[in-house]
Amino acid sequence: EVLDPAVLDLLFKIKREDFVPPVYRSLAFVDMDVPLGHGEAMWAPKIEARALQSVQVGKTDRVLEIGTGSGYLTALLAAQAGQVVSVEIVDELREAAEGKLLAHGYANIVLKSGDGARDWSDDGLFDVIMLTGSTPILPSAYLDRLNPGGRLFAIVGEGAAMSAHLYTRVAQGAQRDESLFETSVKALRNAPEPE
Repeated sequence: EVLDPAVLDLLFKIKREDFVPPVYRSLAFVDMDVPLGHGEAMWAPKIEARALQSVQVGKTDRVLEIGTGSGYLTALLAAQAGQVVSVEIVDELREAAEGKLLAHGYANIVLKSGDGARDWSDDGLFDVIMLTGSTPILPSAYLDRLNPGGRLFAIVGEGAAMSAHLYTRVAQGAQRDESLFETSVKALRNAPEPE
């Protein structure tokens, strides 16, 4: 269900297999999560593509990615954006992603170590925010980090009852919520739980 020619072209140009751990290279395009170690995994290719298509990254957009993982989605975002700030809680994953991204020549990415599961209070406002793990409830602080017209992609829910959402900030304190598709992915570490 990915029809955006710009996204399809990106998926062709940026080689996913370059970001997959060597032992799983043969599975780079299989529609499954690819293990990265440390209990983390890359999203299945269709989720990456649908998430990217939904946020419609522009050439001047500032993007916040919570969960760098392999760096592949970071590369896809950076190929379309003005700047990407990506936050990873596992230092070893951030370091590995940094090496891959530098080898591919990306100069508009800032990688940071930290826990962004509840909010990332540094670096100001963003035009796009991408949460690469699910969250049982969406912290409202992310919506406050969006510029007017900004888009937030998040997978919200628990267990098998999760759905991908696109939140668009339409005015100060107001946003539009569009439910995109149902899926199930691993939660962000330290994601807030319902009361």
